[in-house]
Amino acid sequence: MLNYNSDYNHLYETFEWGLPEYYNIGVDVCDRWAEKEPDRIALYHRKEDGSVTPITYGQMRDQSNQLANCLKNASIQQGDRVALLLPQSPQTAIAHIALYKMGAIAVPIAILFGEDALQYRLEDSGATALLTSWDQVERIDTLRPSLPNLTHILTTDKAAPKAELFWKRDVESESCDFPPLATKPQDPALMIYTSGTTGRAKGALHGHQVLLGHLPGVQMPHNFLPQEGDLFWTPSDWAWAGGLLNCLLPCLHFGVPVIAYKFPKFDPEAAFALMAEMKVRNTYMPPTAIRLLRSVKDPGKRYNLVLRSFGSGGESLGREVVDWAQKELGIAINESYGQTECNLMLGSCADIGIFKPGAIGKQIPGHHVAIIDAQGNELPANSLGKIAVKSPNPVMFLHYWNRPEATKEKYIKDWLITGDQGYQDEEGYIFFVGRDDDVITSAGYRIGPGEIEDCLIGHPAVSLCAVVGKDDPIRTQIVKAYIVLHDDYKESAELTKDIQSYVRTRLAAHEYPREISYLNHLPMTTTGKIIRRKLKDQP
Repeated sequence: MLNYNSDYNHLYETFEWGLPEYYNIGVDVCDRWAEKEPDRIALYHRKEDGSVTPITYGQMRDQSNQLANCLKNASIQQGDRVALLLPQSPQTAIAHIALYKMGAIAVPIAILFGEDALQYRLEDSGATALLTSWDQVERIDTLRPSLPNLTHILTTDKAAPKAELFWKRDVESESCDFPPLATKPQDPALMIYTSGTTGRAKGALHGHQVLLGHLPGVQMPHNFLPQEGDLFWTPSDWAWAGGLLNCLLPCLHFGVPVIAYKFPKFDPEAAFALMAEMKVRNTYMPPTAIRLLRSVKDPGKRYNLVLRSFGSGGESLGREVVDWAQKELGIAINESYGQTECNLMLGSCADIGIFKPGAIGKQIPGHHVAIIDAQGNELPANSLGKIAVKSPNPVMFLHYWNRPEATKEKYIKDWLITGDQGYQDEEGYIFFVGRDDDVITSAGYRIGPGEIEDCLIGHPAVSLCAVVGKDDPIRTQIVKAYIVLHDDYKESAELTKDIQSYVRTRLAAHEYPREISYLNHLPMTTTGKIIRRKLKDQP
């Protein structure tokens, strides 16, 4: 745990992990609190009708024990994979806790997935059980012939004829006593599938230690969480590392209440209204959501916000968005960096002066991050190379599920390579340039899409954008931009020229987009990351 200290160097140099011999996430984030403060609020469940129900640690302990007993009676054992196809809800948190206490492996799956993506994850993981809502059962049932391992479906809200178990009938009738398994830090606990930006999704298997590995990377960008009065909300799906490991589980560990609320679709006005109504002190949002917030006029004046910390990650925000937040909301957005396999090892903390526009931040205490070459050698300052993390490290995945070769390819010597390009300046700040295959080579220049996208988003016509390299016989590649316009702008040759001139005069002649295509929407993963490979496939 990080204690507040304005001296970053002291924080970094004195930090030690000190992992215990035995550690169980479920016990840590629930039973530990329930034993000493059973009435402490863990969650606030906000429903669509606006009502809010508090959920205590004592209630979560009892209900997670009931669920563990129910699943055990259904022959779910240690090491079995159990899929969770659920939105933000108390049952989702309770299910995670129960599975960890059983020694089973939780496999969260985003509810927005289509049938192909859902079938692939259930089949690849070999899930033996699935927890979901009744309205998902029909489409799951059509997949069951290809899922021989899936023996039980448990619905959390209503009974369904094709689901073997129902929460109110089969879970609530069980005993509230369950002896949690004495797991070790490296025992498997959680498998999150990668977002699929660079190919078929892979199951990244994590041990119980993954939560401990996340804690300093949550504390620093959130200005040393926990502080008195903290209350956390994120629009990020709890099925992803961003929602689950950056928000829900760390907050439960620290005793910080979390708001559970299912947005049918992210709405920037509704997001501001919720944060004002619930008096949210801490939030984490992906860059796409923050860019949508910019469409709201005068949010700082119209909404009574009490934000203490504002975190973001997943993609580079860019200077334009950071400046907007400071001006309109009076708050610094602290960026953090990581990926499903190894998360939150870089970050910012404006409160202690670790903040530089355009940079991700510095190494989070406990992590050794460097820019390396293809042979695993650390590169000098301002050299473009691979962003890599030294192993071993508790935040790192154990391996890819059933993919030993892919696991091996993830490392150069004892460096885990992120697949991202970047550089580190003389002060130790690390800058993200782009994915290895996103960096554009044009007329001898190596160009990262992030800087151009940051510039484009500053143009009044541009709502969202993505930049890729397009093959060119003369320049090797040219810069091509795909743009979603604001509603009050229309595509035209004049607008294209204006946008090109806007970038050329602000960046450089070799960086402006020589081609621009206008789209109604950009291809994105369910976590809000742009899938540039799909854009590269377009003419």
